[in-house]
Amino acid sequence: MASAEASSIAPTPLLKDELDIVIPTIRNLDFLEMWRPFFQPYHLIIVQDGDPSKVIKVPEGFDYELYNRNDINRILGPKASCISFKDSACRCFGYMVSKKKYIYTIDDDCFVAKDPSGKSINALEQHIKNLLCPSTPHFFNTLYDPYREGADFVRGYPFSLREGAKTAVSHGLWLNIPDYDAPTQLVKPRERNTRYVDMVLTIPKGTLFPMCGMNLAFDRELIGPAMYFGLMGDGQPIGRYDDMWAGWCVKVICDHLGLGVKTGLPYIWHSKASNPFVNLKKEYKGIFWQEEIIPFFQSAVLPKECTSVQQCYLELSKQVKEKLSKVDPYFDKLADAMVTWIDAWDELNAEGASAKLSNGKA
Repeated sequence: MASAEASSIAPTPLLKDELDIVIPTIRNLDFLEMWRPFFQPYHLIIVQDGDPSKVIKVPEGFDYELYNRNDINRILGPKASCISFKDSACRCFGYMVSKKKYIYTIDDDCFVAKDPSGKSINALEQHIKNLLCPSTPHFFNTLYDPYREGADFVRGYPFSLREGAKTAVSHGLWLNIPDYDAPTQLVKPRERNTRYVDMVLTIPKGTLFPMCGMNLAFDRELIGPAMYFGLMGDGQPIGRYDDMWAGWCVKVICDHLGLGVKTGLPYIWHSKASNPFVNLKKEYKGIFWQEEIIPFFQSAVLPKECTSVQQCYLELSKQVKEKLSKVDPYFDKLADAMVTWIDAWDELNAEGASAKLSNGKA
């Protein structure tokens, strides 16, 4: 009898009191029902985009706080200009107001995926495993993540590097609808990702990657101030580059500070393809601009005096203003917003700043 009772006790969720789940949305969060077994023990930060008078319904039993545009304006005042409107980039406000060490962010069209055996994948648990294990950015291990069970460092891997580096970012992937740009969507409208690859890799130092924000976790204390999703959406000439902009900034800073970025597991089920024609309108300028943006980040060098994420980010903002403003005046505006973001981050995360934030359930 005692053993039966013991086996019915749910295991303590990993990092239950150290992790917030951030969700940007414009709709009722019915998708949380599917995630209830995995998310219910955690605190949610919901960032409502669009019309602040709309009531967003959240299923019963979840611990959450909800912020709409009125709340963002109230909390940040004039600095609210750095938070995008009518774009999922608004999610980064949730990173700013969180007080936890770790963040997991997910889109509301992402459902629980199943592994090849048919078992539901606890994406959050895998992200936590990724973040709590070191990364190997300085030397590539051909047997993938050497810290996973059943793997190790291969012959020829330097013993001096086997301690690895702290992991700042865990970038998860998607089954079903791939994260394609509009031109690829248009030429491959029926393509679906059905391949489950049981693998986690560290992205090598000096290599950029296109970061997707729909299934992403990071160590807020290690890299949080660099997770700014830029100026997108309403009033801006570009959209759908929010997470990629953050990813390029984050990777340059992680490389400079000796931190690691992992990609691969976990998978979520991306349920719905967005309209490729709408996407093309949002991405059009970015498709051209990225041919200059990416070489900029590939050649960006941060001085050794930059030892904090904030210092690195402010230095990067100067370089953006100096070198990308010639591409389009938008980058001058974006560089200023990067500075505003850091000012707002530091203000909200200073000692005794939390009284200004408190937002209960809507």
